[in-house]
Amino acid sequence: MANSFPTMRLRRLRCSQVMRDLLQEHTVSVNDLIYPIFVEEELDDFAPIESMPGIFRIPERKLDMAIKEIAAAGIKAVMTFGVSHHKDDTGSDAWNPNGLLARMIKRAKDAAPELMVISDTCFCEYTSHGHCGVIHGNDVHNDHTIENLAKQAVVAAEAGADMIAPSSMMDGQVTAIRSALDGNGFGGLPIMAYSSKFASAFYGPFRVAAGCDLDGDRKAYQMNPMNGREALRESDSDEAEGADILMVKPAMPYLDVLTQIRQRSLLPLAAYQVSGEYAMIKFAAQAGAIDEHRVVRESLGAIKRAGADLILTYFAMDIARQGF
Repeated sequence: MANSFPTMRLRRLRCSQVMRDLLQEHTVSVNDLIYPIFVEEELDDFAPIESMPGIFRIPERKLDMAIKEIAAAGIKAVMTFGVSHHKDDTGSDAWNPNGLLARMIKRAKDAAPELMVISDTCFCEYTSHGHCGVIHGNDVHNDHTIENLAKQAVVAAEAGADMIAPSSMMDGQVTAIRSALDGNGFGGLPIMAYSSKFASAFYGPFRVAAGCDLDGDRKAYQMNPMNGREALRESDSDEAEGADILMVKPAMPYLDVLTQIRQRSLLPLAAYQVSGEYAMIKFAAQAGAIDEHRVVRESLGAIKRAGADLILTYFAMDIARQGF
C-alpha cells in the first residue's frame, strides 16, 4: 500500500495562502504598466468608445485634468495617441510644432511632470488614407516615411516626450529616429521599438478609438501573424539599430514570440495588450461568462511570465484603483 503513494507531493507547496505567496514566481505591479490614452482635438467632453467599455476619447482641453487623475492613481507612464481633425496625405500635422501631437505631449508634461509621456510615433491617426506613412502609387513608401518619422520624433522630443515609440513598421525607422534625435540634442531620449508588430485582427476597436480606419490593410508592412522567425529577425534588427526597448504587439496571441525574444535579447521587453484583447475580456465579463477581476490579473501575469518587463494595457487605471 505504501508503495502506491505518490513519491512527489507538489501540493505541499500550495497548502496555504502564505506558502503560495512565498513561492509565487512572478508578480505584476502598477510599476510595470503603461496606460495608452486617446486625445481628441476640438472635442467638448469625454467621448465613450462603445467597443472599449470604460475607455474614452479625452478632449484636448480637458487633458490636464485627466492626466492629473491618472498620475494621482499611481500610473507611472502613458502612451499618447492623437485623434486628429487636421489630416492630409502625409500626416504632416504630426511633425507640426504647433500640431496636436506636440500640444498633447506638452500639456501632459505640464500637468504632471513626474509622469512619463511616451509618444507613439506613427502617421495612421494623422493621414487622410489611414496608412502609417506616405503613399506612392499603391504602397507605403518606406524611405519617405522614415524621413517623416524622424521629423515627428524630434517634434515630440522638443514638446517634452520622455520616450519615442515608433510603430510604423518601416525598415530602418529606428536608425532614422536615433540619428535625428542625436543630431538635435536628444541623445539621452530612449526609443521603445514596436519591433514585432503583427497585422492582427485584434486591433479593430483601436482603429475606431483613434479614428484611423482605412480601406485595405497593412499587411505589406506589418507582420504575418503566422510568422515567428520573422519576428525574431525584426527584433534583432531593431536592437542592432539602437532600440532601447523592444515590443511585441499584440500580447496574448504571441506569448511564444515574447518568450523567444526574451531568450535571445537582454534589452527590456514590452508587450501591448491591445484593444481587441481588452474588449473580449470586458464583453465576456458583461455577459457573466468570466470574472473580470481575476481574468485581467491572470492575463497580465501570463504576459509577465512569458518575459515582458513592461505591459501596455487599457486596464492600467482599473489596476491602479483596485490593486492586484
